[in-house]
Amino acid sequence: MPRQKSAALERFALSNGLRVVVAPDASSQLVGVAVVYDVGWRSEPAGRTGFAHLFEHMMFQGSANVAKVEHMALVEGAGGVFNGYTRADITAYFQALPAGGLELALWLEADRMGSLAITEENLANQVAVVKEEINVNVFNQPYGGFPWIVLPETAFDSYPNSHNGYGAFEELERASVADAASFYETYYAPSNAVLAVAGACDPAEVAAYAERFFGPIPLRPVPAHGPWPEPPLSRPRHRLLHDGRAPQPAFVAGYRSPDPVNRLQDHLAYTVLAGVLAGSDASRLRRRLVHEERIVTDVSCELGIFGVDNFIMRDPVLLQVLVMHPGASSTEQILALVDAELERLADEGPTRDELERVAAAYSSGYWRSLDAVMERSITLASLEVVHGRAELLAELPGRIAAVAPEAVAAAAGELTGQQRTVVEVVPGAAQ
Repeated sequence: MPRQKSAALERFALSNGLRVVVAPDASSQLVGVAVVYDVGWRSEPAGRTGFAHLFEHMMFQGSANVAKVEHMALVEGAGGVFNGYTRADITAYFQALPAGGLELALWLEADRMGSLAITEENLANQVAVVKEEINVNVFNQPYGGFPWIVLPETAFDSYPNSHNGYGAFEELERASVADAASFYETYYAPSNAVLAVAGACDPAEVAAYAERFFGPIPLRPVPAHGPWPEPPLSRPRHRLLHDGRAPQPAFVAGYRSPDPVNRLQDHLAYTVLAGVLAGSDASRLRRRLVHEERIVTDVSCELGIFGVDNFIMRDPVLLQVLVMHPGASSTEQILALVDAELERLADEGPTRDELERVAAAYSSGYWRSLDAVMERSITLASLEVVHGRAELLAELPGRIAAVAPEAVAAAAGELTGQQRTVVEVVPGAAQ
């Protein structure tokens, strides 16, 4: 099991295909442990929408040597915290504990990777839990599912890209133990995962524990993954939604952005463009629409499903302009002003002050989040899964700062020439 060093990282792979990345930090008293699997809702089977997220819940229901909910009790009892989440292309499980909790965390993750308890009782219980989560977060919330569910549904055509990753109730209810066992066998293999450890750890000790706990898990084939590319839109798309809980109108405009993996440099330019447009109170759209024209109450611009996901997604990805407004101006009038700002950026390019402001804000927020060893371990594992380069963790702020004004202008010009997708939310019931 040879170890490789790169920019304060050490990496190695087990014979069963598990990739391990270690980022020791002698200044920390905590250790972050993350296991990220190369599966998200874009990989889930047709007819089983929401299955990837459902399975995330299943992973906390016990394994061969760990009783139901015992994972949580053991981590918390050791002074740690834990969680998990599902995204379009990955599912992540993570915890942070005092340094002495490293062995426990690795043993817990290995036990559920190798011997999850998939039973009728556990499955039925978690279907009920997920349905309640959807009720709380979507059906009973203003703007529920907007825009992260409804925009991809409208902008894309293929099942992987367009279906509802939270899931339809009737499809969740039809999920069987056989479905869960097949999903686990296919996607929860060591060869389809990355283990990352950050903070108070010794790489040699991590390697020994990884071999001891994860090494006995059998090698299984690596499943096929995306991307699932789609052609550019040939015409604009529009969708109108009525929301009885929404306090004011809103809309989102979605634009295709470059492949984050195979066109990373171009994707970086779009990331900077999003910041120039609506990354702060001094940004162009906020200054124009909120402060000068006073026709919107809020405007934001981001890439990816949840904004922070733009570097841990494969193609296709959308740049989103999200607007909340009181309704005095129409969507078309507001979008005309958005178009005007894009055209001006394409013609003139951003100023040096704008680029410096975006780079400073990105760097500050990025490094602040990575002060937490748990977030550091998640990011390392996620970047290794999607890009094959955990080293991007240290590179991204510098690469953002190095984006040239000409690249941002070109990105703005590309948006002005695109057919976009617009989803509007109107308060009240449909007439």
